Amino acid sequence: MAYALCSAGAASVFSSSAIRRRLPLVGAFCMLSFGLSNLCPTLSSSLKTGCAQSLPFVSLLRSKFSTQSQANTIKMEASGNTVPSIVVYVTVPNRDAGKKLAQSIIKEKLAACVNIVPGIESVYEWKGEVQTDSEELLIIKTRQSLLEALTEHVKANHEYEVPEVISLPITGGSIPYLEWLKNSTRD
Repeated sequence: MAYALCSAGAASVFSSSAIRRRLPLVGAFCMLSFGLSNLCPTLSSSLKTGCAQSLPFVSLLRSKFSTQSQANTIKMEASGNTVPSIVVYVTVPNRDAGKKLAQSIIKEKLAACVNIVPGIESVYEWKGEVQTDSEELLIIKTRQSLLEALTEHVKANHEYEVPEVISLPITGGSIPYLEWLKNSTRD
């Protein structure tokens, strides 16, 4: 049933009168399909018969955007010259606080690099009230083994009562960059 609906929908998408209205919808289905199949391989095997999976250009998108076969990239567990690494997000109230914290993190060799992203707006609940604040985001690249020390450093040097410290794994990337990350941080 779903396949029949998608097939009919796909045919009407390519008619000239409907292309402007429905092309973003088809794009969303394709990207959703592409994303789900990369994020959850077991789920993607059950989606193979879905309409977005059966569109002819989904495999082309996978081949163009997949980084698994690109030269000079690795998965983290595949190289002896790299270490398990993470990206850590920390928000700060302003540019000066961000620069000060970033410089202290680098000076202590708790990270190889800190990006300061200006102009974010955070909406959150604090002490029972919804708050909205302008903030800056620190994107910190470091070793997984340094997360605890980095977290303690942020807590000790941050003006927030409960600073954000969220880590995400780096599962692969450029070999020279990941080697540089390892060599720029303490053991």
